[in-house]
Amino acid sequence: MAIPEAFAGRLTLPLIGSPMFLASGPQLVLAQCKAGVIGTFPTLNARPAEALDEWLTRIRLDLADWDATHPERPSAPFGVNLILHRSNPRQQEDLARVVAHRVPLVITSVGRPDAVVQAVHGYGGQVFHDVISVVHARKAIACGVDGLILVCAGAGGHAGDRSPFALLAEVREFWDGPIALAGALSDGRALRAAEIMGADFGYMGTRFIATRECAAEAGHKALVVRDSGDDIVYTPVFSGIRANYLKASVRAAGIDPDQLEGVQTGGKDDLFAAIGSQPKAWKDVWSAGQGIGTIHDIPSVAELVARMRQEYAAAVATPARFARDLMA
Repeated sequence: MAIPEAFAGRLTLPLIGSPMFLASGPQLVLAQCKAGVIGTFPTLNARPAEALDEWLTRIRLDLADWDATHPERPSAPFGVNLILHRSNPRQQEDLARVVAHRVPLVITSVGRPDAVVQAVHGYGGQVFHDVISVVHARKAIACGVDGLILVCAGAGGHAGDRSPFALLAEVREFWDGPIALAGALSDGRALRAAEIMGADFGYMGTRFIATRECAAEAGHKALVVRDSGDDIVYTPVFSGIRANYLKASVRAAGIDPDQLEGVQTGGKDDLFAAIGSQPKAWKDVWSAGQGIGTIHDIPSVAELVARMRQEYAAAVATPARFARDLMA
């Protein structure tokens, strides 16, 4: 296992709550960290940019108070997600605030993380990078990241199309550092399975949408609870990068999800012209992963993590059927 030393003894589960655009905020992050899992949010969720200082201050002070009054179960570390694509005008501004607040974990996406690695390592923080392929993994490692997040088939939002079995095994052939595995993890059994496959953390977003502390709209939460994996569409049309969305939200935006099959980014203009508008990813068209078929309620984060701990412990204690037969 490659759990960073700074995280040791502060986790009740080897789990990172993934940063979800428009859905992850201080309330969700604080609840996750107090429950013993790493909570994160995209810096772009704090608007205007000056609000990022307020969010980081609130999280740091609240978790410090929690740790002072709960020394027997200190909070898990928190983190932020920095989008490194050239379309993000706040990169440098947000990075400066992250460094000033000494954020323990920085998750980088869509770009080269070398400058972020240098800045975050300057105060002893950790940098994990999102990847969807072996090529991306090697590039991130060359930039000096501390960990990799393998975003595999079925993950909510931007996701790859590789099986977690294939991608994780191949990356483990050349990387023994921390790996978080993303792709339709919805309960403690799936988390344990990811660990057995060779991951150090699970990376879970969609399951946390359907919690009381999540900032997602009520309609978004309702669809996550109501729908199943068959109700997900994987398309690059709305953001320019392939991502998983709820078909019901696509229909609500005036588009038949079946029309999206085979449509690439360059063909979206005709599609949007037909409805007279361009739906915005995440705001008008909601994201979710393929694991929604087993999500049936909207608990608090504390209740959800407690349930997952029981599921995880049961999975650890109960060997697979083949192993039971072999040992009989």
